[in-house]
Amino acid sequence: MVEVGCSSGALAREYKKLNPAAHYTGTEIVPAYAEMARAHCDRVLDVNIEKLPAEQFRTDFDADCWIFGDVLEHLYDPWALLKKIRGSMDRGGCVVACIPNAQHWSLQARVSIGDFRYQDSGLFDRTHIRWFTRVTMLELFRDAGFVVDAGKARIFNEPQREAFLPVIRAMATAAGGDANAAVEDAKPLQYVFRALVQ
Repeated sequence: MVEVGCSSGALAREYKKLNPAAHYTGTEIVPAYAEMARAHCDRVLDVNIEKLPAEQFRTDFDADCWIFGDVLEHLYDPWALLKKIRGSMDRGGCVVACIPNAQHWSLQARVSIGDFRYQDSGLFDRTHIRWFTRVTMLELFRDAGFVVDAGKARIFNEPQREAFLPVIRAMATAAGGDANAAVEDAKPLQYVFRALVQ
């Protein structure tokens, strides 16, 4: 396993409880987090993964699975990084990623009134560099050479959402799109996908 942006190693800690024999490598760009992660990962590299050359991926990261937990949106070129990873993996390898949904109803509502203000966390996190919808997430993996074989929409209890869904349906209809898909794609806050090398 390789987790990109492993932070303090919380996911590694929980994963190793279930799979103690797994070899878990974390990469982390913030030195203080990397130091904390060393308590939970078998190996932690203080590295900007985007700056590594493609040939280093197979030699330094012999992994069956790469994990991105709310990380791809923080990268300058996630398309190029996924292609490097794909080039280093054998058939059956996978990428598991949790990605925030830029089509979420709350983001659409705020943009509709010009309220695109960055925040310390959430969908408007000031450290987000890239934005993805379900459609463009699937394209991201496909264009990098992966096949998405599993996915889950993370939908939370948000009662205020119901007031906005008819408006989203009307906008999609006016734009000539699939209104039902637009409404369904506005509900998830995040998506989790598994993408395979076939």
